[in-house]
Amino acid sequence: HVQLVESGGGSVQAGGSLRLSCVRSGAISNNYCVGWFRQRPGKAREAVASIDSDGTISYAESAKGRFTISHDDDANRLYLQMRSLTPEDTAMYYCAATGGPCSWLGTDYAFRGQGTQVTVS
Repeated sequence: HVQLVESGGGSVQAGGSLRLSCVRSGAISNNYCVGWFRQRPGKAREAVASIDSDGTISYAESAKGRFTISHDDDANRLYLQMRSLTPEDTAMYYCAATGGPCSWLGTDYAFRGQGTQVTVS
């Protein structure tokens, strides 16, 4: 049974930085994708960034140049370093994982965490 637990959210002023972390327990396929999604107030959930088992990384336009996704295979930890945060980045951030190719659709991910709140003022 796969579980994902996010941490690292909080409140930060505009221009600040946060580093989100997600720890995975349970096994998934050797060919996998892990990623971050977010849901801003009043908006649909959207993809932020993903990384697959080959190390291929994709970023949403809103994340390019500001966010960095990384994955520690040994520790089963996924990270999202966020810089130059703006109030538009205020959202619940979710970690997701699946034993398949990466996708921009959250519904394509078999597993998702409970989320960590990021508030930028």
